[in-house]
Amino acid sequence: MKAEKGGRPVRVFIADDQPLMRQGFRLILDAQADIEVVGEAADGAEAVQGVADTSPDVVLMDIRMPGMDGIEATRRITSARVLVLTTFGHDEYVVEALRAGASGFLLKDATPEELTHAVRVVAAGDSLLAPAVTTTLLARVVPGLGQSPAPAYPDRGGRLAELTEREVEVLRLVATGRSNIEVAAVLFVSEATVKTHVSHILAKLGLRDRVQAVVAAFEAGLVPH
Repeated sequence: MKAEKGGRPVRVFIADDQPLMRQGFRLILDAQADIEVVGEAADGAEAVQGVADTSPDVVLMDIRMPGMDGIEATRRITSARVLVLTTFGHDEYVVEALRAGASGFLLKDATPEELTHAVRVVAAGDSLLAPAVTTTLLARVVPGLGQSPAPAYPDRGGRLAELTEREVEVLRLVATGRSNIEVAAVLFVSEATVKTHVSHILAKLGLRDRVQAVVAAFEAGLVPH
């Protein structure tokens, strides 16, 4: 029986409308001793129900699927962490998925090593951000997000006012792709202090993780682009 060190294997659910893509991901993941694929879905509605039935730790979510898309499915899934699958040219969909609560994104042409690493990172409770790619993507796409008919955070300006000056600075640095250790070095504080600031930022803004914090910083104009 599969098992990760100290416990059960990471349970993964795959949502993609292409059968061959699902099969490929399953073959890669099931070959790992510490990862187990517990279900599949071909659209968002099936994914939401499948996640409820199988209780996975991580959901690999394609964005563009028939019927309910991956963005809406991500918004409805709160019991598992979502890793968005995308391709080049769909940047605006990635940003919307991050705003909906995804813990990161991965290109569909990622290597098997990148896929398994991403699953483990997200399952461990961390967010998967490729700093350079993420900040470049947001800088290019965020300016048009204000035209969305249903903003994810309509009172964003007022809530940012709740942050202290130091928390704003930490948020700005996080949004540029810096890790906690790098933020600590810039501000001459301990990594533990930075973690505390990040926790306070997430709580005050009502965000799930630092991926959403990065989007929030760009939306608020904290990062020049």
